[in-house]
Amino acid sequence: MKIAVLAGGKSTERNVSLSSGAKITNALRSKGHDATMIDLFLGYDLNGVSNIDDVFKESNTSTDYEISDEVLTDSDIDKLRTDGTVGLFGKNVLPILQAADIVFLALHGGDGENGKVQAVLDLNNIRYTGSGSLAAGMAMDKAISKEIMLYNGIKTAQFKVLHTADGTNPELDFGYPMVVKPNNGGSSIGTMIVKDQSELSSSLEEAFRFDDEIIVEEFVKGREFSLGVVNGKALSAIEIVVNDGWYDYEHKFQTGSTTKFVTPPDIDEDTHNEMKKVAVDTMNALQMENYGRVDFLVNETGVYVIEANSLPGMTPLSLMPQEAEADGIKYEDLCEQIVLGKVKLYNER
Repeated sequence: MKIAVLAGGKSTERNVSLSSGAKITNALRSKGHDATMIDLFLGYDLNGVSNIDDVFKESNTSTDYEISDEVLTDSDIDKLRTDGTVGLFGKNVLPILQAADIVFLALHGGDGENGKVQAVLDLNNIRYTGSGSLAAGMAMDKAISKEIMLYNGIKTAQFKVLHTADGTNPELDFGYPMVVKPNNGGSSIGTMIVKDQSELSSSLEEAFRFDDEIIVEEFVKGREFSLGVVNGKALSAIEIVVNDGWYDYEHKFQTGSTTKFVTPPDIDEDTHNEMKKVAVDTMNALQMENYGRVDFLVNETGVYVIEANSLPGMTPLSLMPQEAEADGIKYEDLCEQIVLGKVKLYNER
């Protein structure tokens, strides 16, 4: 198949997306597909290309998957584009995507994960991996997704949504510690654990740097797990054990910062099966399809969903590939299963 791997874009997670995109592209090419990586924001120069299908003959990437710990702002990313075009979709992106048999979405954060890109692809009859625009938007919006979880009887932490007009000293129904995070964001960018009143104001100000709507959650103490779902089947859970601090942006993407154990032997089978069931139930409640990842906190009172990810990371350090590996699924096979699973869904409609 001709597969365009759409990556980069314009979000604080741009560097993570490029790492995912490069690895996915090379994996799909190793399976015999004509895959090429396209940067959503920077576009592609078609000068000298007589046949657009020739674009898919080159990977347009490298094997360098390392992720800078720099968090890019909009102005940083704008400086990368020098062709004078405007808008999220770079030069020639849509024509290339239309020429593909399917688009593998390797986007993370921002408009790549909130359903807007998916909506554009739908309007142009372009096939793509992952969930549709509505499901992506619901999963990305932490407040909406938590409301849907609670309505469906899925445990999640108490929370309150704040806007800039609410100030930095809000009234809350729960005490310290608490978690402050942008309502629409990922990779733990702008997320902080607040231990007392003295830390709250500065944490709210920091979170408002990344979103004009933020969410404050009660802190649920427990062991942290992640569990992927591919084509309706839950993978094995993976526990996240951080050597120091907590599972923030640095720990997620910098080598040696985090220790992970796949399906720890001291987690009983009933708890593991409960996580698998809740992961599938959460994806169904949010109308997610094809693949995704659900993150949990587990303690003596039960299994709590932190959030659902409609486009989970696929970098060398990402959780979902490790979960698949624990079930004997190689990275390149995981990528192909995602593609074939979504093609099957399209053909059934």
